[in-house]
Amino acid sequence: MSASTTVSSVPPSIDSFKCRKTLTVGDKTYVYYSLPEAEKNGLKGISRLPYAMKVLLENLLRHEDGRSVTKADIEAVSDWLENKGKAEKEIGFRPARVLMQDFTGVPAVVDLAAMRDGMLTLGGDAKKINPLVPVDLVIDHSVIVDAFGSPEAFGRNVELEYQRNGERYVFLKWGQDAFANFRVVPPGTGICHQVNLEYLAQTVWTANGTDGETLAYPDTLVGTDSHTTMVNGLAVLGWGVGGIEAEAAMLGQPQSMLIPEVIGFRLTGALKEGVTATDLVLTVTQMLRKKGVVNKFVEFYGPGLDHLTLADRATIANMAPEYGATCGFFPVDGETLNYLTISGRDPARIALVEEYSKAQGLFRTKDVGDPVFTDTLELDLSTVVSSVAGPKRPEGRIALPDVKSGFLTALDTEYKKPGEADKRVSVEGRDFDLGHGDVVIAAITSCTNTSNPSVLIAAGLLARNAIARGLTAKPWVKTSLAPGSQVVAAYLDKSGLQQDLDKVGFNLVGFGCTTCIGNSGPLPAEISKSINDNNLVAAAVLSGNRNFEGRVSPDVQANYLASPPLVVAYALAGTVKHDLSTEPLGTGSDGKPVYLKDIWPSNQEVQTFIAENISRDLFKSKYADVFHGDEHWRSIKAGSGLTYSWDGKSTYVQNPPYFTGITKKARPITDIEGARILALFGDKITTDHISPAGSIKAASPAGKYLLDEGVEPADFNQYGTRRGNHEVMMRGTFANIRIKNHMVTDAAGNVIEGGYTIHQPSGERLAIYDAAQRYAEEEVPLVVFAGVEYGNGSSRDWAAKGTNLLGVRAVVAQSFERIHRSNLVGMGIVPFVFEAGTSWQSLGLDGSEKVTIRGLANVRPRQVIEAEVTRGDGTTLAVPLICRIDTLDEIEYFKNGGILPYVLRNLAA
Repeated sequence: MSASTTVSSVPPSIDSFKCRKTLTVGDKTYVYYSLPEAEKNGLKGISRLPYAMKVLLENLLRHEDGRSVTKADIEAVSDWLENKGKAEKEIGFRPARVLMQDFTGVPAVVDLAAMRDGMLTLGGDAKKINPLVPVDLVIDHSVIVDAFGSPEAFGRNVELEYQRNGERYVFLKWGQDAFANFRVVPPGTGICHQVNLEYLAQTVWTANGTDGETLAYPDTLVGTDSHTTMVNGLAVLGWGVGGIEAEAAMLGQPQSMLIPEVIGFRLTGALKEGVTATDLVLTVTQMLRKKGVVNKFVEFYGPGLDHLTLADRATIANMAPEYGATCGFFPVDGETLNYLTISGRDPARIALVEEYSKAQGLFRTKDVGDPVFTDTLELDLSTVVSSVAGPKRPEGRIALPDVKSGFLTALDTEYKKPGEADKRVSVEGRDFDLGHGDVVIAAITSCTNTSNPSVLIAAGLLARNAIARGLTAKPWVKTSLAPGSQVVAAYLDKSGLQQDLDKVGFNLVGFGCTTCIGNSGPLPAEISKSINDNNLVAAAVLSGNRNFEGRVSPDVQANYLASPPLVVAYALAGTVKHDLSTEPLGTGSDGKPVYLKDIWPSNQEVQTFIAENISRDLFKSKYADVFHGDEHWRSIKAGSGLTYSWDGKSTYVQNPPYFTGITKKARPITDIEGARILALFGDKITTDHISPAGSIKAASPAGKYLLDEGVEPADFNQYGTRRGNHEVMMRGTFANIRIKNHMVTDAAGNVIEGGYTIHQPSGERLAIYDAAQRYAEEEVPLVVFAGVEYGNGSSRDWAAKGTNLLGVRAVVAQSFERIHRSNLVGMGIVPFVFEAGTSWQSLGLDGSEKVTIRGLANVRPRQVIEAEVTRGDGTTLAVPLICRIDTLDEIEYFKNGGILPYVLRNLAA
């Protein structure tokens, strides 16, 4: 199966609007569902829809079957225009394909393997368990930056990756052979989103119809990573989902969703000299977070698009999770075609993209009027300034001149260290000292920016200019370069800029998602000791999209997102307590101070290097044999067979308990009676806080389990690589070192960080996992309370799976992030929200209460249910809660105990 070919077949639609037509491009004829024809035949005004909504509408027209997609569903999209861009209507969206990375992909494949076992338990045919749409899994999240700053770093990190992940890779190789419609892109190729952008995505997809014809339709997808949205920059509609939703999509289930509001983001003008796409996306993120776009589509339009490269658009689309939207979409235009051409796509496919998009009214030109949006906002690109975001939120943009003062303010107020700005401590065995704000990690990493040649080339040129002036990274900075694809390494090498980056310390450490997801690796032991012994607030600067607390490194509290050239600049300066706009980076070899403006490359220099070093041939050569892998991958011996031979001794891959004792009919839903509160959380608890991520501590429940299994701490690896083992993952749920459960305080009443709770009624402080196990032995159900935007961040299915396995029946919050709410339902957990103006704090809860919620057996979407809260003194409180099971399909998932048992029962029947 090539990147432009699928093996799925698409049944014909009912075609209520008589819009099935043919389109001839070159010597091929395609069947398609014409939006202009549908408009003529009753869908009035749909040519004025936003481009992303047109893609959704085409999807409904093509899949109209009278059941999962009805004529009324299709008409609701047309009615959206008359209702000022709003519609309370559930639709079923069927993506063309599914994208996975290995952290989230391994448990998805584990679940598919377990479903085959479950199918046999139900007396069904295990062969029915196969992806029904194309699935690509890119192994990109397992490389860790152990070695750095040397030519040997890359080879050493690859070697360690295979040593640590052999069990997982054997399992994935088995899956590649066992499942139809499933491909694996081996380690060392790149980040899934960048590989998707550069190779897998086609903008217009094709498949065989059941009548033997070839269908053409928009390329759409869901992915098991929130940054799947990056490909929206290539006019491919997609977003991140949890692994459980992705598995349902793979098995032919529609993605239930409400017709979204679409926020139009109008861009005008052009970026000024020296301002990067990273500066732009941090500005966009801040604006959209302030606007409030959770659960909404964002679509970019206006004359400013003519001044953005495809890579710039992908940079903006990538960070949709950071600004909270479902997706950030850019329509097809001439720049789309240019990118498809230079990135090596088939000329016939490029011709199809152009002709199909024009025939469908999906091709943007200057002459086409603006679509109708639910709401709009606007940005003049010329007003964007050099910026970073931090110290712990992607939307926390700070103009470059304000970084120093912002950190010093945070040091006083956020980190509670007033008067310590000048504190310095010695580092054992080294000839330097450390202080607050010193940059100990500087990483060029992440799909957001390594997909964009303008910022990578700029980083290389800045490094070249710094070397010429006699500067290099400070000795306490851990420097790394982890490109998102081999194409990046190729053009940096061809241009000679990699040599300059090497001299500054930014040697190649691997191809994959590293520092941004916590794969930064350990700091040198003496630096880590100095930080922790002296309670220093160390800093990291990375070209990533995530800087949540505890994510990048357990030794680093202040994390800043920045463009790749600024990452290099901060490595040179060695601290965020320098104002890089006015203070020197260091002293040059001539004894004179060197300022950032002295070594910052011009836009013209950057564009010249891009033109001279990036070509179609480069892309084609690097993707010529993308599924073959290196000698490490080729040497892996995997078993074969319809079902997987589970190794009971494996600490990486285990058969999960979701289908243990499954019956052909679901058991009745019971009410939640006398539940105990496992945790009281504050606002913006991310999936990084909930789901196991990063390093595994020996003293943690997961660490103790691994020790009991004979695994030495040096071989613990990290939570992400052990997502295929539920025993590790459930022990790591809610175990983040920075999470704050407000039930747990010190003598002064301050909330203690870490995954602890108070077991009731004993009053004993326990790790959350240990408390959950005790409650399970006592047959006591559990609930969790939280504040606003519970579950924001990455689309981690284990944030829901782990919650389920700990015995949590319901989560009550002020609001949820889209993906996590859906994942909770997918694991049979009820998400509730308080009515406006109510919170657990306003109710005066302290965690000692009991909670009863009745009426779940017949619950309806968004029904108001009254919870009964009983305090320790016996008094009761009636609390109205809104059930956030949003659709009828989700009700069915909930009644079956989750989406996977629901799908399995249907397939068995």
